[in-house]
Amino acid sequence: MTNQKMVIPDAKSGIPMAFPIAMPDSALFPLNGNLFPVKKLLKKLAPNANGARINALLDSMRASSPTRRPLDGEDHGSWNPHHPSALTMFEEFTAAAKGKQIVVFLDYDGTLSPIVEDPDRAFITSEMREAVRDVAKLFPSAIVSGRCRAKVYDFVKLSELYYAGSHGMDIKGPSKRHMSQRKGNQTVLCQPARAFLPIIDEVYRALIEQVKHIPGAKVENNRFCLSVHYRCVEENKWVELADQVKLVIKDYSQLRLNHGRKVFEIRPTIKWDKGNAVEFLLESLGYDESSDVLPIYIGDDRTDEDAFRVLRERGQGLGILVSKAPKETNASYTLQEPTEVMHFLRRLVEWKKLSLLRH
Repeated sequence: MTNQKMVIPDAKSGIPMAFPIAMPDSALFPLNGNLFPVKKLLKKLAPNANGARINALLDSMRASSPTRRPLDGEDHGSWNPHHPSALTMFEEFTAAAKGKQIVVFLDYDGTLSPIVEDPDRAFITSEMREAVRDVAKLFPSAIVSGRCRAKVYDFVKLSELYYAGSHGMDIKGPSKRHMSQRKGNQTVLCQPARAFLPIIDEVYRALIEQVKHIPGAKVENNRFCLSVHYRCVEENKWVELADQVKLVIKDYSQLRLNHGRKVFEIRPTIKWDKGNAVEFLLESLGYDESSDVLPIYIGDDRTDEDAFRVLRERGQGLGILVSKAPKETNASYTLQEPTEVMHFLRRLVEWKKLSLLRH
């Protein structure tokens, strides 16, 4: 038996009206003098309905995964008037920073480390680690990632930093006292989604079982959120993977599904993101209502837009998007890849050291 809506013109207005009816799949329905089975009739009336859904889903997944190179006539320089290079405009940046305390926020994947096929091998280079260490010696610094906090720490291995994992839902302060830190609390801890841990573990186990038949799919437990990576999944399997993920979480109203760069992010429904993490850390450092602070946030993914937006709304701070291709952003400046991020961090350290020498 199939429940369907049949469209019949209203006798007075002539406007098509839909009425739900039930009939067996084998039933025949007249169309243009011919008899069609219901299934064939529905396919004839709306042959592209499923195809449209699949295409829309694929378009959404592609848009969330901007790994392409710029097209001809769409090079990185074409959007520089609105989002100039942070390296090219470094003097402008330092002018804005004069007399202010800089606080540095860094995403991890695609910002400090390159995007790689296996997320477990997104290692930071020794040169980048040294650049981050030097920055943390001079400025309060934090890494804000969608990854599990412990995993990011294992990659970076710098105790001078704040670490905000799970999109800021798991925050801990540095174990070493920072020369610029205003408050004495060295173990700042924020876990607003702790109550969701049992549900997240339950969904994690279900997802592993549900997608294990899809080659290349990887489920990552970030403790306070989950990631389903499809970077190594053939594109003709993307829709199937998306459907399987939605099937698992459909009964969990406490969780929501987001897209990242070739990844599905499953998070608690609480209002907390990287932007909230930035606000929390600024408050913890004593800069919440300060006019002499300049927060800098560097990130490459759409989840970093929450932090860019917070800085823009505060009217205080600068967002730097790491991207080779133009895209909509709340950031003020751009850098093309992690190598440029490293160069920017080094210049920031050199500028600060010179400033200290002058005083």
